[in-house]
Amino acid sequence: MRAAFASSFDADNPLAALTVGERPEPTHPEDDWVTVQVRASSLNHHDLWSLRGVGLGADRLPMILGCDAVGTDPDGRDVVVYPLVADPGDPRGTSILSEHFPGTLAERVAVPRMNLLPLPAGVSATDAACLPTAWLTAWRMLTTRGRVSDGESVLVQGAGGGVATAAVALAVALGKRVYATSRDPGKRERITELGATALAPGARLPERVDVVIETVGAATFDHSLKSAAPMARIVVSGATAGHEPKINLRRVFAMQLEIIGTSMGTPGELTELLAFCAEHDVRPVVDSVLPFSRVADAFARLYSGDVFGKIVIDHTA
Repeated sequence: MRAAFASSFDADNPLAALTVGERPEPTHPEDDWVTVQVRASSLNHHDLWSLRGVGLGADRLPMILGCDAVGTDPDGRDVVVYPLVADPGDPRGTSILSEHFPGTLAERVAVPRMNLLPLPAGVSATDAACLPTAWLTAWRMLTTRGRVSDGESVLVQGAGGGVATAAVALAVALGKRVYATSRDPGKRERITELGATALAPGARLPERVDVVIETVGAATFDHSLKSAAPMARIVVSGATAGHEPKINLRRVFAMQLEIIGTSMGTPGELTELLAFCAEHDVRPVVDSVLPFSRVADAFARLYSGDVFGKIVIDHTA
């Protein structure tokens, strides 16, 4: 079957480690696993990190990439694939598809049957393919971990990427006052179109916020601290611009701030997210939809940094 996979590692030029070609059909490690015919998938920065060799061992090459998928199960039902799989060999107890088990950038993918969620009516395969990783992470950051409530405000650092842009769209849909930063004037214009107040990085906010969505890291963390209201929650799910920020601990304890780490979400939270999107007509921010034949172009666009929202791969085209 055709697939996009990491055939080697290249820290400086991850695109050089990408191969598009034939791979064997999926196998089932356990009896409760099934094969899903993939209709749509989406790219994540996790895929680029894998090509760099981060989180993926050389002993697991070649590895089919991709975490997100919508497809058809063996009974002919349209399903969304939850990407975390129980993995006793991983210290976290789970691993995401494409780390220890082949991923979704292929014609077919094998997953435990319990990882399949029904595709809600009214939600397209293209939209749903954006949700299981980036949008689920943003949903958990806002709700379970950020505990955002009525009347509260949100700051999203570095909007433009998958998680941050999802956080903007979801926070607006939840009825919050939303501020978001981006270095790119064009992306700030797009942020405004989503219903948020767009600001340059480090700009003073009109108010201190109750929840900060932090995926950037060292480059923005001081601004996140200074922008946080008393008792605010700073929720961290990434560190694309440095993982060792300098932290003013006096501000942390004086303002009684919470710094909370998170990653991904649960099947129940993905079910909640799917239902929320269906009920409130929330549609993911899609940068582009490309056929599988152009998956290498999709990776190049993701690597360019010009992306706003998600890149979706149409496996039926």
